[in-house]
Amino acid sequence: MKIAIGSDHAGYELKEIISKILKDSGHDVVDVGCDSCLSVDYPDYAVAVATAVSEGKVERGILICGTGVGMSIVANKFKGVRAALCNDLYTARMSRLHNDANVLTIGGRVVGKDLAKEIVNIWINTPFEGGRHLQRIEKINFIERKVINK
Repeated sequence: MKIAIGSDHAGYELKEIISKILKDSGHDVVDVGCDSCLSVDYPDYAVAVATAVSEGKVERGILICGTGVGMSIVANKFKGVRAALCNDLYTARMSRLHNDANVLTIGGRVVGKDLAKEIVNIWINTPFEGGRHLQRIEKINFIERKVINK
């Protein structure tokens, strides 16, 4: 799977860990930055990942900032992006099963490294359930088209 990953300074260390794990698992990882723990603006990296997902350049994206909230707010502004803030295993699983989330956001200052690894593993490996959930995704897409076309 081709996955874009990005973080701000608060998520940098966790981004590096997750990126390595994904690469070691055979995924094609596109790292959009940041490149250190020096202070940066999280919207810049959320835009890069969300654009890649929205334009179909990658299948999924992962974003990490201090809480994950800012990244998810920015990413969800993009057409076709369904970003889910998942700081626990249940939410990670359900965001894929029921919501077909294509961007995962994590709080680097909220979630420990070991839990974050488990969250990513579950999120990457859980398929979309489809069925009754597909009609809900279609409603989201309809709302998105209606709002964007105003």
